[in-house]
Amino acid sequence: MLSAEQIQANLGQFYSNIETYISEPRTTKLLALYQSQEDNLAFAPASSRSSYHNAFPGGYVDHVNRVVEAALKVTRLWDNMGATINFTTEELVFSAINHDLGKLGRDGQPAYLPNDSEWHVKNQGAIYKPNTELPFIPIQDSSLFILQQAGIELTFNEWVAVKTHDGLYDDGNKAYLLSSQNESKLRCSLPLILHQADILAARVEWEKEWIDKVGAPIKKEMKASTPAQFKQKAESAKLANVGKGNPGLLNALKGL
Repeated sequence: MLSAEQIQANLGQFYSNIETYISEPRTTKLLALYQSQEDNLAFAPASSRSSYHNAFPGGYVDHVNRVVEAALKVTRLWDNMGATINFTTEELVFSAINHDLGKLGRDGQPAYLPNDSEWHVKNQGAIYKPNTELPFIPIQDSSLFILQQAGIELTFNEWVAVKTHDGLYDDGNKAYLLSSQNESKLRCSLPLILHQADILAARVEWEKEWIDKVGAPIKKEMKASTPAQFKQKAESAKLANVGKGNPGLLNALKGL
């Protein structure tokens, strides 16, 4: 969960990224688009389930800011490794800022609503539920549609990056990503970099919610023991908990 101060700081960083990296007239249009729904923007989650990532108020902006940061760093890695960087920094950041725009909803309606089913929240981690008032459309297509509605033009590189940012998790991207012919392969690495940045950010967010919580007592025990003592305790814990329904501890101990 985020504090009110963190949510406010994240929102400030979100707007700063637009003002720093996006040129006019798109700067003004993007700010108008997001500021027109600022309450929804500030408190929207990045996903609907606790087993995904950032399924809490303010999770959306927190995630987008992290994707922007990751995208800039991943691009430097690709460049240092000798990859061709044939897109601009503005295209990179624009794509990162807007890749999940569809998760905010459309036409004044949020995409996610707090789940009023206590059973689903408790047993499935479904903190939010889809807003059924909105007709279905995939997130990436909704993002592109909203930008079109707002009169915000995209370059070809940006359009393909937003469209395919889920990589091969989305079967619809196979035509872009699995070509065996040189002529039909992606000619720009931006979509690949955005996907890497997105999956990295989501993984970090999931770890903050789960790995750190489960691993905290393990880390404490490691500090209080010699390696040999800890290994002995770990093995004992594995044996003592077999069949006793303690998956959190067992999962934390995997790989020891």
